[in-house]
Amino acid sequence: MPDNQNTENTIKDADTIADFTQGKPSMVERVQHALHVTPALVPLIVLTLAVIIFGLLLGSKFFSPFALTLILQQVAIVGIVGAAQSVVILTAGIDLSVGAITVLSSVVMGQFTFRYGLPVGVSIFFGLLAGTMVGFLNGWLIARVKLPPFIVTLGMWQIALATNFLYSANATIRAQDIDKHAPLLHFFGEKIKIGGAVFTYGVIFMVLLVILLTYVLRQTAWGRHVYAVGDDPDAAELSGVNVKRVLISVYMLSGLICAFAGWAMIGRIGSVSPTSGQLINIESITAVVIGGISLFGGRGSIMGMIFGALIVGVFTLGLRLIGVDAQWTFLLIGTLIIGAVAIDQWIRKVSG
Repeated sequence: MPDNQNTENTIKDADTIADFTQGKPSMVERVQHALHVTPALVPLIVLTLAVIIFGLLLGSKFFSPFALTLILQQVAIVGIVGAAQSVVILTAGIDLSVGAITVLSSVVMGQFTFRYGLPVGVSIFFGLLAGTMVGFLNGWLIARVKLPPFIVTLGMWQIALATNFLYSANATIRAQDIDKHAPLLHFFGEKIKIGGAVFTYGVIFMVLLVILLTYVLRQTAWGRHVYAVGDDPDAAELSGVNVKRVLISVYMLSGLICAFAGWAMIGRIGSVSPTSGQLINIESITAVVIGGISLFGGRGSIMGMIFGALIVGVFTLGLRLIGVDAQWTFLLIGTLIIGAVAIDQWIRKVSG
C-alpha cells in the first residue's frame, strides 16, 4: 500500500513539473511573438504616435488635408524605390544601386526624347528597359557568379552614376522644354484635387504598387519563394525552389520599379537631371529598416516599409512646421534606425 502511494505521489510530482514547464507565456513573450508574426506593427504604432503628437502640438496646421497629402507627395519617390529595395532585402540581399538606376532611367527617357527625337512613349519604354537590364545584371552576378550583393550593387552604383554623367554630358533638360515637347514625362507629377487634399499620380502609383506587391508576396508561389530564399536559401533549394532564378527575377523587378521611380521623379522635380536623387539609396534603406523588414531576410512586409517612409515624412514636416532645426530630424531618424534593428534582433529570438 505505501508503495502505491509513493508511486501516485511521484506521478503527481511529474505532472506538476510538466505543468510548470508548459506554463502560459508571459506578457513580454506574447508581445514578442505578436511582433514576430506582424513585423509592420511596430512602425504602425510609431507612425500613429508621431501623428498624434504633432497633431496635438500643431493642431489644424498639421491635420489639414493639404499638409497630410503633402507628406504623401514627399515620400512617393522614396516609397516606390523602397518597394524595390524591400523585395531585394527580403531575400537577405541589398541593392545600393537603386538610386543610380532611378536617375539613369530618367536620363535615358529624357535623352531618347530630346537627343534622338523618339516618341516620348518609346523613350519611356527604353528607360524602363534600361532599369530592368541593370537589375538583371545585378541579379546575374549575384546568383550565377556568386558575388556578394553588397559588392555587386556598390560597384553598379558607381558604374550607373558615371554613366549618367557621361551619357547626359551633365546637362539638365529643363521643365519648360518637357512641358512643351514631352508632357507625358510629367505624368506622375500631375495633381488631382479632392476637397482640400492634393494627390499626384505618383502617389496613386505608389499606393497601387504597394497593394500589388503585398498581394504577390503573400498570395503567389513566387512571393513565397522570395521569403523562403531570404529565410534559408539552402533549405529552399532542397524544397525545389530555383534560388538562382528567384534572385535574378527579384533584382530585375527592383530595376523595373526603380525605372518607374525615375519616371515619377521627372514629374516630381519637373526636370531631367543626372544630379538628382543623390540620397535615394539611403532613404530607401531607412524606410525599409524602420518599416520592420529584417536585414537578415525572410521577414517583413511592403506595408511596413510604407509606414517607415511615412514616419520619416511625418517627422520631417512636423519638425519643420514647429520651426525646429533640421538636424533634429536626422538625429531622430538615426535613433529610429538603431532602435528598429535592435527590436528586429529581439524579435528574431522567437525563432532562434
